[in-house]
Order: sequence, then C-alpha cells, then structure tokens
Amino acid sequence: MSLIAVPALTLAGCTNGGGSGAGEEGAMVDGKTFTMALGLDPGAIDPAMTVLSSARFLGQFIYARLIDLDKDGNAVPALAEKWEIDAKTAVFTLREGITCDDGSDLTATAVADNINFIADPAHQSPQLGVTVQPGTVAKADDASRTVTVTSGRPDSFLLLNLGGVPIACGSGLEDRDLLAKGKAGTGMFKLVEAVANDHYTLERREDYTWGPGDWDPDQKGLPDEVVIRIIPNETTAANLLISGEVNAATIAGAERDRLDQQGLFSAAPLTPFGQFHFNQSAGRPTADETVRRALVQAQDLGNLRKVLTGDRGAAPTSMVTMSPDPCDIDTVKGNIPEYDVAAANAALDAAGWTKGSDGIRAKDGKKLELTMIYLNTVGETMGATADLAQQEWKKIGVDVELRGVDLTQLGETLFGTGDWDISAGQVAAGVPSKLVPFFAGPNPPAGTNFSHVDNPAYKALATKAASKVGAAGCEDWAAAEVALFKAVDVVPYADSGFPTYGKGARFEPSDVGVNPMSIRMYE
Repeated sequence: MSLIAVPALTLAGCTNGGGSGAGEEGAMVDGKTFTMALGLDPGAIDPAMTVLSSARFLGQFIYARLIDLDKDGNAVPALAEKWEIDAKTAVFTLREGITCDDGSDLTATAVADNINFIADPAHQSPQLGVTVQPGTVAKADDASRTVTVTSGRPDSFLLLNLGGVPIACGSGLEDRDLLAKGKAGTGMFKLVEAVANDHYTLERREDYTWGPGDWDPDQKGLPDEVVIRIIPNETTAANLLISGEVNAATIAGAERDRLDQQGLFSAAPLTPFGQFHFNQSAGRPTADETVRRALVQAQDLGNLRKVLTGDRGAAPTSMVTMSPDPCDIDTVKGNIPEYDVAAANAALDAAGWTKGSDGIRAKDGKKLELTMIYLNTVGETMGATADLAQQEWKKIGVDVELRGVDLTQLGETLFGTGDWDISAGQVAAGVPSKLVPFFAGPNPPAGTNFSHVDNPAYKALATKAASKVGAAGCEDWAAAEVALFKAVDVVPYADSGFPTYGKGARFEPSDVGVNPMSIRMYE
C-alpha cells in the first residue's frame, strides 16, 4: 500500500509473505479474464514520469524491464538476455525478436533513449537518481542489440536499478502523450480501453515470449484479458471478491477479517504503511529539528501502529522493506525519538514556543499551527490514526489541521504546492540507493526531495556507500539511514503485510500489488 512506490524489480516466482489461505480451486484454465479491484485511479501512466503506486501497478502490465529476479533475488533475463556490470558501467544485450504492442521491433536505440530521457534533468523525471543517476549516458548498437550505459556516478546496485527501468517503444518516446495513455508498450499486455476512475482493459499479447528466464508463452492458466476496476471502497471490493465478480483485491482495513473467514488465497508482502515526513522548507516550523523531535516524542508510536494496522502490523527495522532488500540491517532500533511527553513539552518551552490561554503554543506572535496530509482512500484506519495523532499533538500545545487527500492531490501537494507540514504518505524501496533522491536530491519541481531535507551526514554516507558494489556498501547505507533518523528527517513506525486476496486465480506479489507474469486462472 505504498503511496510513493520507488521502482523495484518484481521477484519472479516468489510469494514472499504470501500464498496463504485455503483458496480451493480446480484445474488451471486458459482463455479467462482476470479482474482486479484497484482503489486508486492511476492517472497518467508514463513510467518515466511517475512514482505513484497505482500508476506503477498498471504500468507493470504494459512495460517490460531489462531484467527480472528469481525467487532468491537473482537477476534473470527479461528484455535483456545477458549483461556485464560493475558500479559504473553496464552492457545489456537484448533478446532477439522483441516487438512493441504496435507490431514494430524494439531496438537498442529505443532502450538507450528510455535511459537517456530519465538522465536529462530538463525532463524532470522523478526516476532521476532513483533508477538512473544524473549524468548517465546510454549508447546503442542496433546491429549487435547492445546498450552500453555509463552511470553518471557510482551506483552500488546498478544492475537492479537500470534493470528495473520500464522500457517503452520508440513511438512513445517521440510522443509521450502515448505513454501517459499506456501505449507503446513492451510488456505482456496491451492496454485496449481506459475509462478514468472506472476501468482499464488489457489484452495479452500473443507474440510475447520474453518473460522472466525461460518463459513458456504456452503455459497453462495465463489470462487472455485483464480488467482493472477502480473501486475505492474496500467493502464494495470485498463483496465483489466474495461474489466472484472480481478475482483479486488488496484490502488494508477491517474487511480482512471477513475475507480471512472465507478461506481465500492471499499474497501479503510486507510493505511500509506508517511514516511521518516533515516539511523542512524555509519558514516552516518543522524545519526546526527541535519541533520535529517534540512532535515524535509526543506520540506513542506503538499505539499508532496498532490503530493503523488493526494490530496486525510490525515495527519497521529499516526504510528498505520490500524485496530484494540486499542489506537487511536494522537501522531503526534505538534511533527514533522515544515516547516522552515531558521531554516534548520541555523542548518546545526551551525553543521559545509558549502556551497561550487556549493551550496552543506560539512564538514571536505566530501560533504553532500545522497541516498534516494523509491519504483518505486506503481504508478507514488511516483517518483514525490521523485523528489520534492530532489529539496527542494538541496535548503538547500543537494545533494540527488534518487534510485527507486522494492520490492525485497527494502528489500535487508534495511535489507541487508544498502546502503541508506533516505527511503520512509512505516512501517505499527495495534497495537503499533508491531512497537518495527523496532525502538528498533536488527539491521540487526539479527533483523529488519533497521534504526539503538537507542532511550532510546522510549525503556523505550515501555517496561513500554508492562507490561500493552490492552488499559491500551495506554498512555505509545503514549508517546513512541512521543519520536520517537521528535528525528526525523521517520516522517509520508501521509496516504491514497488506494481503491481496484471490478467488478463481493465483498470483504472486510485486512491490505494487500483483506480479502480472505470475497470474494463473482456475476453474
């Protein structure tokens, strides 16, 4: 249920944290339609211009990547049949016979153009610094089907990052309005109908043969059609699932109990759910670390986690929660401010924030009034948690206005207007390098550092870590993350395994819901 889903590779053939439930179905069958309920409309689908989870969910059906991962997290061929890699350079050789959804051939030049588009800061791609480092240059040789990429700076996880770039065809690169509409695809499915806020229909491409590893396009159970229905209400989605009108739905709230009682199949990878981000732009009270620390000290994070997850969540151990998570180091324990209301009050007193007759603090004639934004379309617990946090902050003299927003409004606020102080939106990643643009990159609109974080220790440690290949940099990546927590730049307090339930279908999880290549239909 991540709101800002940093691009990650899907584990092919992996049901990490999922695959539960009786889910009694018959034999696998061909020719079926897989229908899934999606709570949020994806909006513009252009894979180089979004980090929003619903757009990335739909995009993974349409746009293939250079590599995939097997169940152990090892790279396997996808668009690329082989590669050579270090921390600065990658050479990918494309498979033969890859075609676009309009029937044209995918060229090495088009692949290079995808990467170069992101690398050009003039395009303001939110993937810059995430999958593709600034200054990166990709060159193509169509005759040999090779793409040679020189990273603009060292990247510990260059294969995972470049390999995870969704690749569009040349027609879409020439007219990006096509990409916003989900056209010019290289993936297993082609988008054939789109009705915003209602449904999206995709057809499986008969010519698709470049799936993960040794893909068999004739294997049993593949759906011929996929229909994504936009259903914001979880009760409605659960009812449709039970009745068999939809085959899959991700449920965050209380409806999980009812679906569990049905004994349905489910896949539930652990994802971030509870985080606090603070607007540190000039003039905001939350630009002051003392204020940020006091806001966190005023909260019993364990209690917030219980309310948010329905007592099903886990305490986070890192900002990197999703697969492949190559470092797996606990960076949270002992580094987040502990619950201490007295300390919060004392710190605000010392900083000159004095309580008035109405109980609200003020300094230099300005009241300590903040705005917190949260997504109001992912189950009822997000609003309840925001209410609880608001009550606790009022006890220390902070007046917090709550503003529930949809996904589009969240993006506009964080990356556009900047009219917020506290955000409950989540940043999710599968490798630590993908967090860097959100905490050390340019501020919007030039970049995705929406909190305007300026943490020299984090920058230095992340730069040091990036020069080491793979796991060799993990200790430095962990230290960098600790630097964020020590400065109260971000506070993760709840992870949750949001199940995607299935009926008449089986599938494996991806970082944004369901892995399209894993879907199998049953009688």
